[in-house]
Amino acid sequence: MDTAPDILVVGGGNAALCAALSARETGARVMLLEAAPKPYRGGNSRHTRNFRCMHAGPLGMLTDTYGEDEYFDDLIKVTGGKTDDALARLAIRASEGCYGWMEAHGVRFQPSLSGTLSLSRTNAFFLGGGKALVNAYYRCAEEAGIGIAYDAEVTHLDYDGSRIGRVEAAIGGQRVMFTPKAVVVASGGFQGDIDWLARAWGPAARNFLIRGTPYNRGVVLRDLLDQGIETVGDPTQCHAVAIDGRAPKFDGGIVTRLDCVPFSVVVNKRGQRFYDEGEDVWPKRYAIWGRLVAAQPDQVAYAIIDARSRDLFMPSVFPPVTADTIAELAGKLGLPEAVLVKTVEAFNAACRDGDFHPTELDGLATEGLEPPKTNWARPIVEPPFHGYELRPGVTFTYLGLLVDAGAQVQGPDGPVENLWAAGEIMAGSILGQGYLAGFGMTIGTVFGRLAGEGAAAYVS
Repeated sequence: MDTAPDILVVGGGNAALCAALSARETGARVMLLEAAPKPYRGGNSRHTRNFRCMHAGPLGMLTDTYGEDEYFDDLIKVTGGKTDDALARLAIRASEGCYGWMEAHGVRFQPSLSGTLSLSRTNAFFLGGGKALVNAYYRCAEEAGIGIAYDAEVTHLDYDGSRIGRVEAAIGGQRVMFTPKAVVVASGGFQGDIDWLARAWGPAARNFLIRGTPYNRGVVLRDLLDQGIETVGDPTQCHAVAIDGRAPKFDGGIVTRLDCVPFSVVVNKRGQRFYDEGEDVWPKRYAIWGRLVAAQPDQVAYAIIDARSRDLFMPSVFPPVTADTIAELAGKLGLPEAVLVKTVEAFNAACRDGDFHPTELDGLATEGLEPPKTNWARPIVEPPFHGYELRPGVTFTYLGLLVDAGAQVQGPDGPVENLWAAGEIMAGSILGQGYLAGFGMTIGTVFGRLAGEGAAAYVS
């Protein structure tokens, strides 16, 4: 184990690997510390499916064009303008060059998935998913001579007010001290620390499910913030989606996500609707539903569909609860029967005739209903009826480290001389709220490469 490398990379997911590979390709000696055991390496990246990519024309598996302004507008819609425009545009512009770089490092792509995830123009899908991407990068890292340690949790970075001098880690039960010339932190958010979530959100957070890795506990983030490193983002903002309530507490991954919301009515435990299920196409709006469910009693909701919608979305990992009547379904879900029946009847009565198009905004809206459903509003009338319990599933938090356009971390008096950050630990610099499908991987890839190149330039 190289305890005095040129560059020490803290983390083991997409952003960390992009940083390590980019730095190593300059000739720098690189050591990577992954907190998880080897079978669980890769952080949240192993649960991903795609990254969002700008392109001026057809590119690999991507069709047509997806320009900078359209990409940026899509981002602004989901963040409500809460973003650093310069950093956002930097990530967007740089994404086009990432496609070829990823291929050169063993990543393979496939045509986009169909149904509510039909994104052939905007998102490049990984053949084999995020796990295949992570494995390809690790193979490249090993072949390039990058040192890798698993079960290696960094506990402290010694910041003297201008630079990082030493880095302490617990590896295999042993305390190890590193003295790198430069450091890249890409160790994720703090969502794996439920106590920290509860301090930010209140007791409701203890009912949240963590769909990503349990090893992102924010130890490095907290250590640096406690030493006065500049912060960005809101601790209550995060990438949170509505997932199956039967998912495990940690690490359920993307298969626990439910894409049925646009074709359903969603009710809380009282049997009442609380938001427009058809507000926008799913890749732009799916990430609001975690927060919406989190605001409901006991942080739970229920999506109700009929037989006509059963095959319009990606199959769920758990089968739905099924019944021949809405009243029977209410009993099986533990919902108040009379209220749910009334809710569904009121929704059905508010639906109007029109053309239904499941993969695009169709304007098929309710009339006289509050809250309205503005697209895909078809009566729920054809048995059997299906129900899914929804819970908030947190992917990653947005509280993070402030960085500049070179991914260099900012201290109270300017850039920290030898510290860079990439991925979820700095994503709050761009994502103030909301989420755009595939954009987390874009941030990790772009800023991972920038961080690795910046650290290597400093060392040289």
